[in-house]
Amino acid sequence: MSGLLRGSYVAGYHSVLLVNCPTEQTARDIGRSIMEKRLAACVNIFPRTTTMYYWKGEIRDTSEILLLVRTRTSLVQRLVDYIKAMHPYDIPEIISFPIDDGSQHYFNWMEDAVTDI
Repeated sequence: MSGLLRGSYVAGYHSVLLVNCPTEQTARDIGRSIMEKRLAACVNIFPRTTTMYYWKGEIRDTSEILLLVRTRTSLVQRLVDYIKAMHPYDIPEIISFPIDDGSQHYFNWMEDAVTDI
């Protein structure tokens, strides 16, 4: 990316994905697989969070594990498809947000860490 080489960041070139998982093992399996395929530069696994949501007409209250995934925006759809294929939920929560700004050094590192398409 030419903007990165010049030292200026192009807003939206990278994204953060949020993915909820039912167990820590599921989160680790998905996170490790993403990393092995170099679809993300980094995956954080947050400990149990409380989640409330509607499912089949009822309010559910459960514990989940949150994945925070950083990648190149051009890989988001590939990541979404990949996660959906291995996630145990019928409708997994996979949400992405573009990154507007941040550490140029971190973005450069991300470029080296993720795969080229």
